[in-house]
Amino acid sequence: MTLPRVLLCGDLVWAHEEVKQLFDGLAEVTNMDSPNREDFLRNLQEGGKYDGTVAIYRESSSVPRVGMFDRELIGAFPRGVRWIAHNGAGYDQIDINACKEKGIILSNTPVAVDDATATTALYLMISAFRHFSSGEQSLRAGRWNSDVSSSFTHDLTGKTLAILGLGGIGLRFAELVRAFPMRVIYHSRRKVEGAPDWCEYFGRERLDELLGLADVLSVHVPLRQDTEGLLSEKMIRKLKRGAILVNTARGKVIDEAALIRALEDGHLGAVGLDVYPNEPYVNPRLLNIPNATLLPHMGTLTCDSQKKMELRALTNIRDYLVKGKGIDIIPELRDK
Repeated sequence: MTLPRVLLCGDLVWAHEEVKQLFDGLAEVTNMDSPNREDFLRNLQEGGKYDGTVAIYRESSSVPRVGMFDRELIGAFPRGVRWIAHNGAGYDQIDINACKEKGIILSNTPVAVDDATATTALYLMISAFRHFSSGEQSLRAGRWNSDVSSSFTHDLTGKTLAILGLGGIGLRFAELVRAFPMRVIYHSRRKVEGAPDWCEYFGRERLDELLGLADVLSVHVPLRQDTEGLLSEKMIRKLKRGAILVNTARGKVIDEAALIRALEDGHLGAVGLDVYPNEPYVNPRLLNIPNATLLPHMGTLTCDSQKKMELRALTNIRDYLVKGKGIDIIPELRDK
């Protein structure tokens, strides 16, 4: 009997033994070894080495070779493909509408990234409040702590954290800052069922109030067409003067030009960023702002989380093959 094919499109680093156990006797696992997009498209055709594929494991390391999972690529997938398991929480590199049109379900790995991303946000927030990044640069330049002034640094105890998007990452971050303690307020499309009472919900009609109360605003919303540029100049200016902005979500959720203006004119006290609009490019103006803590999109770069992400994505494929669907279907496709 010919087994269905599972195509690994991207590097599998940590779960080599587990992938054998997950699909033994259930599917033939094939590594995508095409050197470029042209070769990939050719081998997706009938008779090609990727023909017979029913599910695809997708990881961002495949982008340099085959590009984004855009309309052209998804349209070329074999007719039997019904599941794409993306290794990552954000899935803006995949054309959701093209998936819908072809009857393909897309899953991501939301829970697996929660702890690593939340601790990244915690580091960025602490560094922004205390100007630790500036202090480290001062030390490395041989100036000890002369570049840091206590006039502009603050303790976290008693401050108000506003979370924009209380999903798994946002909730984990809220749990971490509770230790200081900080007041936690949040805005999501709707009140989050099961959120603890100490996470205070502010609906759309109270969003301006939330912004005005925030000592720090942490962004945890996915990048979609309706969230691109969500944090506009208008929203940023509604934050109190001296507030801190932290972003571990996606760079394009924030109007970067407005962000930089607010830092340069002093409306924002500091910023902590792990993501940027056009990665790996970083706006040089950000590099010249001393009260900016900047990381190179390393929020989930731990061996622990990377393995959890690989296993979560692969398990979604196994569940699809065995049960008909995985557990991490993206919200836009959950009604299918």
